Amino acid sequence: MSKFDPVICKIADFIQTYTADESSLQEAKRCFFDSLACAFLALEHDKVQSFCALPYISDSSGTVGVIGTDIKTNVVDATFLNGSLIRWLDFNDTWLAKEWGHPSDNLAAILALTDYLKSARGTIYSFKDILNFMVLAHEIQGTLAIENSFNKEGLDHVVLVKIASAAVASKMLGHDHNQLSAVISNAIVDGQSLRTYRHFPNTGTRKSWAAGDASARGVKLAFIAEVSDEHYPSAISAKTWGFNDVLMGDNPIELKRELNSYVMDNILYKVNFPAEFHAQTAAEAAIKLHSQIDCDDIASIDIHTQEPGVRIISKQGPLTNYADRDHCIEYIVAWCLLTGNLDADSYTDEAASDSRIDMLREITSTSENNEYTRRYYNLDERAIPNKVIVTLKNGQMLEEEVIYPLGHRVRREESKPYLKQKFENSLTNSGLDEAYLCGAYSSSKISDIEIYDILKKIYK
Repeated sequence: MSKFDPVICKIADFIQTYTADESSLQEAKRCFFDSLACAFLALEHDKVQSFCALPYISDSSGTVGVIGTDIKTNVVDATFLNGSLIRWLDFNDTWLAKEWGHPSDNLAAILALTDYLKSARGTIYSFKDILNFMVLAHEIQGTLAIENSFNKEGLDHVVLVKIASAAVASKMLGHDHNQLSAVISNAIVDGQSLRTYRHFPNTGTRKSWAAGDASARGVKLAFIAEVSDEHYPSAISAKTWGFNDVLMGDNPIELKRELNSYVMDNILYKVNFPAEFHAQTAAEAAIKLHSQIDCDDIASIDIHTQEPGVRIISKQGPLTNYADRDHCIEYIVAWCLLTGNLDADSYTDEAASDSRIDMLREITSTSENNEYTRRYYNLDERAIPNKVIVTLKNGQMLEEEVIYPLGHRVRREESKPYLKQKFENSLTNSGLDEAYLCGAYSSSKISDIEIYDILKKIYK
């Protein structure tokens, strides 16, 4: 067999050999339950229920469950729905570098395959195995994001979800190194999503299910490797037809960093605010200012942010839907100044009908702070700074600066009680076994938790 591109080989080697230590597995456990919380909360929204009722997903012979529901379907469609639920509210974990994304999107595939493999093949995984798979997926997606900017080429970050889910699915299916490499090469050759649905004038709901779709595609490609020996060794580097020449222009894919548990160890959680992560500290700053001002007295608002914050979520003009609003830093700051809070209902049409929001947006200026950008890209710091400055009509200026968001590693201890509360709140009125799930969340011993018991408790 021809030798695969170095990036493919490095990912395959890592997937086959790496085992995370106890500290990283504990972080993965926190991430696991936080991802479930996001899915449970998403089920409260009517649009999500419509997706769960898609006619083709209903399968009377299906065996694989979907988080928080009584749906039984096939493993690929279960992955799609799991991923859509985890991602829907833009409330799950986040990774920021040259590329952005949400590595817990890959849990969709891991959960569906765990359920499928037990019933279909008798393959039994422990909870510790599941957490290790999460560490692997996080590292693949996050490390590729550190060194490569797909968004600058117009490609959506879910390309990385597809690659990571395909690689971990291949490992879960017991593939050898060549099969694993072939699966990764297929994920790279596969058609990649544009970022069209994340930006004006086309921002839409697809951003809530795009990762579930990519994860499901990764699972499907892993299964294809079991019936076909096809492989594409130079999927990345082939002249004219490879990924680099077709899609990456003058910025070929690199993977120079050592793969380990860096991404899981430094993952960012959305603790209190379901909003695009570059605006998390802006929301926190604006909420601090809320009690100090009367919004009728505001003359102007200045937001100082990092370069990605300007490029991705600074928007002028009409915001047409929920997805447009939760990715607009000016809307988020205006809402927080007005109300002193931010939750999943802050972006609804009803919420947006408050004319004061657009009034505040019109007097808001958003600009890059070069020092914030430097600190953002510094891998030893990974700050996501924002400063909100409010000038009142009497000339008084009030400002708040937040460098690290709640959910950042340097604020992990501060975050833990809020993350636990977020999980417990997600179980309210869910109809799930609240006592068991809260006990599993609080357990300090990973080995004492049985993944199949958890699966039974998160399906209705």
